[in-house]
Amino acid sequence: MGTPVLEDLTAETAGLDELVAGLEPAAWRQPTPAKGWTIAHQIAHLAWTDRRAVMAVLDPEGFARETEIAAARFDTYVDQGARRGAELPPGELLTRWRDGRARLRDALAAQPQGVRFAWYGPPMSTASMATGRLMETWAHGEDVADTLGVRREPTARLWHVARIGVRARDFAFSVHGRPAPAEEFRVELTAPDGSLWTFGPQDAAQRVTGPAVDFCLLAVRRRHRDDVGLRAEGKDADAWLSVVQAFAGPPGESRPPSRGTAR
Repeated sequence: MGTPVLEDLTAETAGLDELVAGLEPAAWRQPTPAKGWTIAHQIAHLAWTDRRAVMAVLDPEGFARETEIAAARFDTYVDQGARRGAELPPGELLTRWRDGRARLRDALAAQPQGVRFAWYGPPMSTASMATGRLMETWAHGEDVADTLGVRREPTARLWHVARIGVRARDFAFSVHGRPAPAEEFRVELTAPDGSLWTFGPQDAAQRVTGPAVDFCLLAVRRRHRDDVGLRAEGKDADAWLSVVQAFAGPPGESRPPSRGTAR
């Protein structure tokens, strides 16, 4: 496969690694904005998911058995993986995460064009697998950064997150029990460098505009809608901003509004 998204994934994981590598063991137990999850849970979840992604790429039969386990334990499956990893000493957990993400990068880089892998949702191409891992790494990295009081500078890598959020529009409506709008929206997002990222027909009747980082934060449900500077034109576009999500599965709990305390 082409390398740009893999390079972006490597850079995104390296940035989060820098945040946690120097933490004292006690700091890994700090609670994050995700209810019941510490910093250790956040990194353990990423390590756990990377290893399952490696399995999906290199061991399809083993991953098929894993999806059967997931179906039988739908409500606890993901949290159990994070909890078990969080019980490890921080140094061991960090090593496990580094090893898993390196193995995934190498596995994806070796795949031929056009191959697709089973996943917990629809099958994934090599590019979509890498993009999904980047999105999740960035999202959980926000939880860690918020916990540590660190403001991460947004980068051009957010384009991948924004694109997933736009492409998942109809899915976002469906998981909230709502019919998807029949027409496409125009989405115009101001990138970190001031350029414009555009999605959808230029002449669409309904549109969403605003900073790309705000759209991405909302799409990974790390900010409340009241705390982002997005504008919707049209009833359906406005409804979308209440349900938008860039990840598979149920939406989970929304973040409460900051009441003026957002970074």
